[in-house]
Amino acid sequence: MKRRDVLAAIGSLVAAPASAQVLSLPPTPIVPGPGDVLVSLDTSLGAIIIALKVKQAPLTTANFLQYVDGKLYDGASFWRAAKAPSSVDYGLIEGGLAGDPKKVLKPVAHEPTTQTGLRHVDGTLSLARREPGSGDSDFFICVGEAPYLDANPAAEGDNLGFAAFGQVIKGMEIVRKILNLPTPGEATNPVMKGQMLMPVVPIVTARRI
Repeated sequence: MKRRDVLAAIGSLVAAPASAQVLSLPPTPIVPGPGDVLVSLDTSLGAIIIALKVKQAPLTTANFLQYVDGKLYDGASFWRAAKAPSSVDYGLIEGGLAGDPKKVLKPVAHEPTTQTGLRHVDGTLSLARREPGSGDSDFFICVGEAPYLDANPAAEGDNLGFAAFGQVIKGMEIVRKILNLPTPGEATNPVMKGQMLMPVVPIVTARRI
């Protein structure tokens, strides 16, 4: 099974490149907004409640809800914890189906932050990908501000960033607990060496609330 990249190596979690330019957008609300759909990811360590930004990111939220409503995330896991060196409060955790061919659905079109107006802030839920339009079941949750994951039209190369589509409104203590679990697992991608949880954290159920 292939693990879905978040592309950026752990070194990128320490600081964005000095040349990076961040668009001036209002911060993502950390409370439910009009039209948001609430989902509970019930893990073996407790529940993480997420407000999905349906109005801002309709394609990405619809993709996520296909997995939720089809109960495809039941039995999935958080399998990656990428933490900045010497920090317990900065990084990201990644979860999903890790490329399980029996459950993964068709990839969704990319919705960059320049289009949605969302930002990668503390508690943001975002879709993992390789190239734009390759995201499917795997997602990550930010711990701390991560503007380098936003789209940046001024940057060279792949500058479309990641598709933010939700915000944790309850359970960040569970997210931080996962971030600080042991990561001795084997990494098939060298970028993820030292970031693979072992054991993984099961997602028992994922349901709308």
